[in-house]
Amino acid sequence: MLPATIDPKIRASFRRRNVVHTTLLAGGAVLLLALCAFALAGAEGVVWALLGGSVSMWLATHVSPQVILGLYGARKLGEHEAPHLHMVVRLLAERAGLATPPEIYRVPSRMMNAFSSGRQEASVVCVTDGLIDRMPEREMVGVLAHEIAHVAHGDIRVMVLADIVSRMTSIMAVLGLLLALSQFPKIISGNMDLPLAAIGALILAPTLGTLLQLALSRTREFDADLGAAELTGDPEGLARALARLERMQGRMWEAALPPGARIPDPSILRSHPETQERVNRLMALKARPERWVDASGREHRAGRSPVPDAGPPRRRLRGLGLWY
Repeated sequence: MLPATIDPKIRASFRRRNVVHTTLLAGGAVLLLALCAFALAGAEGVVWALLGGSVSMWLATHVSPQVILGLYGARKLGEHEAPHLHMVVRLLAERAGLATPPEIYRVPSRMMNAFSSGRQEASVVCVTDGLIDRMPEREMVGVLAHEIAHVAHGDIRVMVLADIVSRMTSIMAVLGLLLALSQFPKIISGNMDLPLAAIGALILAPTLGTLLQLALSRTREFDADLGAAELTGDPEGLARALARLERMQGRMWEAALPPGARIPDPSILRSHPETQERVNRLMALKARPERWVDASGREHRAGRSPVPDAGPPRRRLRGLGLWY
């Protein structure tokens, strides 16, 4: 049974919407790649594009997370350094059905941010110094649940696929346009091999591919928010964290830029949904608290877990840190 603070009807509605959006957007990106390959080399081009994409997908998803961690200068956060953080991650990973909890890494940055990488079998969750130092405990639980939901839902694999498809689409579009330019004399005489419709599609394909990739990213963020609310039973905790991140990160950018220089990105060009929309969806999930019985049939007792399950979270100071 789900935590009672999640409205089951709204949850089901959001889940259906996310599944439909993901299917349409991912399918549209693959179809766009296939059209570019067909315009460039016919049916044989489509086959080679699928083979190349499959190989690239396998290689990208089997790269060790250590490669990405090295780029950020991240270091592993020992359990003795943050026992409460490790406990929360273990509990969330158990609820998410992960066989192995993600390893926790700390990124030396004043920015408040978190991200996940790897596969379900071997994943990591990275948090910045700024997030650890300035994010309240309840809200930190929501952020960690969001990242673990990404891992549990396979979102990293989905976004890797989207990135590969988008890059291959752009490469094929460039090759097709170069081929068209090499046939400039034929264009003048009207005997060109590529029809004008195919050239137009190749010109538009990179932009359309990027927009589809961004839209898919926004959909997966919504789904991770829903997953986090399911894991904690506390959608308001994550909503508060998102509002805090928007407020504090906005202040940092405003301090770094000249007055009037901060222009918000159009929503269609954002990799994440607008914060207020995410907050509204999370708050819509709240329902009247009732008793919650977990999968093993045990009745939940408030205050016995570092992760809130049902009802308003209550903080209690204990030997290992601040519990809910």
